[in-house]
Amino acid sequence: MDLKEHIKQLEEKLLTPEVRSSKTELKKLLADEFFEFGSSGRVLYKDEEIEGGIGIIKVTLSDFDIHLLSENIALATYRTFNEQTKQHALRSSIWKQNEGVWKMVFHQGTKTNPTF
Repeated sequence: MDLKEHIKQLEEKLLTPEVRSSKTELKKLLADEFFEFGSSGRVLYKDEEIEGGIGIIKVTLSDFDIHLLSENIALATYRTFNEQTKQHALRSSIWKQNEGVWKMVFHQGTKTNPTF
């Protein structure tokens, strides 16, 4: 499997209820230094905020791409559509490989409309 497909699968895994509701599963995908600027405007830190999970959502992902920043760091960019709130968002994540394992270190969601 190529890196783009691997990172996309990790991003999709982070959207599943099984992962989003489990501190154990989230820890497998989020780096210790992880933080997020959410589309809600909220800032989330892994070490402070994931005790009960990060909330269940029903989101579809599109226009996925990655951009290598270095041999072990990748920027993922994509769009999401939240089927419950009918909200579109632009998303970006930074993934870092450490000892052969890719983990997310940063994520940002920015609300947008479907034509941008």
